[in-house]
This record gives sequence, structure tokens and C-alpha cells, in this order.
Amino acid sequence: MLALVGPTAAGKSALSLAVARAVGGEVVNADSMQLYRGMDIGTAKLTEAEREGVPHHLLDIWPVRQTADVASYQRLARAAVEGILSRGRVPILVGGSGLYVDAVLDEFEFPGTDPEIRARLEAELTESGPAVLHARLAERDPAAAAAILPSNGRRLVRALEVVELTGGFRAELPERVPHYRALRLGVDRDTAGLDVRIADRVGLMWKGGLVDEVRALLPEGLAEGRTASRAIGYRQVLNFLAGECTEQDAHDETIRVTRRFVRRQRSWFGRDDRVRWLDAARDDLAAEAEGIIDRWT
Repeated sequence: MLALVGPTAAGKSALSLAVARAVGGEVVNADSMQLYRGMDIGTAKLTEAEREGVPHHLLDIWPVRQTADVASYQRLARAAVEGILSRGRVPILVGGSGLYVDAVLDEFEFPGTDPEIRARLEAELTESGPAVLHARLAERDPAAAAAILPSNGRRLVRALEVVELTGGFRAELPERVPHYRALRLGVDRDTAGLDVRIADRVGLMWKGGLVDEVRALLPEGLAEGRTASRAIGYRQVLNFLAGECTEQDAHDETIRVTRRFVRRQRSWFGRDDRVRWLDAARDDLAAEAEGIIDRWT
């Protein structure tokens, strides 16, 4: 199978369509926010028409109230991959969510969950704040506490849940052992060019109705969704609608936060020496990618 990875706005979606047509492929989404129904404009989700007849899987599968769950995504994505392979076609995993990509392509086992423990810890987080949870984690598992920011409430809840269930929390990623034989192509651009594309994309999102999209998702529970409400662009618009900033502030902050997120994406994928990087600014990008695929297969 194939994977197209890299930072936001680099050009993964456009390349995925060209590659899919060339190899007889189907796209499996690996963008954690495109999993949510109704979150279209702010995630740059391709419309049905823009997909140009290429089958896409794992878009619009979760309500905005649902908390992201990588283990659930892994099961769904691997089922989609197996279905594509069974039809004699090529799965193409496309997205910039590094953990989601690795959870599909590599051997990843996730500890189980316990709804009662999770609910109790989340209630305590809401009531007492993350510092209390971080102090407890430091007592139970100092190594885990050292690897998690004291302000990261969601990770603290998960770490304490795993500690209660298993006795310990592994803060580092497991050794990379492939689950599938996969060619990973990375798509990136020079920083100055990508910065311009990010600003242009955010401007188009605003013109395309991102604020109205967020308003429409409020009755669906967007503001209460632990994951969806934190999505870049959506969090900023929610702040604007709550009167915490101006609309221009929300627009500008979306650009800034996206650029910071790109640095994290580059750091994640840059650590993986299996990724073959392509310059998305090349005029012959699709031909270059297809040539690498031909030689690899």
C-alpha cells in the first residue's frame, strides 16, 4: 500500500488523486479532523465533486461530540485497507496526523479503556484542573509524568487511566515494526511558500463560510466535543462567537496556530527515515511520485 504524508497545505490531496488514478487506488483518510461529520471547510475536506470519482474512505464517520480514539480509528482504517486490497486495488493512506498514520502502518497495540475510570478522571480534571492529575501521575509513574506537559489534561487523563488498568503508562512510541509493506511518500514545500499557502487557505476558509459552519455545528455539540472543539480554526471561531476575540483575531490566530502545527508535523514525519520526500512545488510532482512507485513495486 501507499501513504502520502506531510504538513498541512503542502498538496497531499491533489497528489493523492493523481496517484490513485495512476495505480488504481482508493484513498483512506488519515486526517483526524476530517473524520468528523460537518467539519468540512475548516479541514479542507474535498467535496464529492473534487474527489473526481476516486473512492474515499473514513470521512464523516464521527459526530462532533465524539472524542478522538486512535485505537478505534486503527480498526476502521485497517478494515478499509483490507477491503481495498480484497478488490485488487491499492490503498492510499493520506493525511498529516502522524500517530494515525503510524497506527495503521506499524504494529501498534493500544491499552484498553474503562468508561467509569475515564469519566471519573475527566470529572476531576474539570473540577480540579490538570495540575492535580499531573501530581498524582508523578507519584504513580514519574517517567510518564516527565513526558507529559502538566497542562495537557487529555493526556493526563489517559495516562492515569492506563496506569489504573495496567499498572504503568508507556509515554514513548513503540519500536517501528511494519504491519503493512508500504511506500511512504512525504509531500512538503519550502517554509516561505507553505506560509503563503496557509494564509491563502485560511482566507478561503473564511470566505467559504467557516464561521457559519461553526455556528451550524453548535447544536450538534461542537463546543462540548473534547477533540473537535480543539481543531485548528474551529477553536478560534468558537472563541470569536463566545465574544473572547474579534473575528479578525480569530482569522489571524488560525494562521499562526496552523504554522506552529506544521512545525510539529515536520518534526514527527522527519524522524521517520522510511519517508521519501517530494517537493510539492515541482511541476512534474505527479510524474515523480509515479516513477518512485513504479520502481518500488
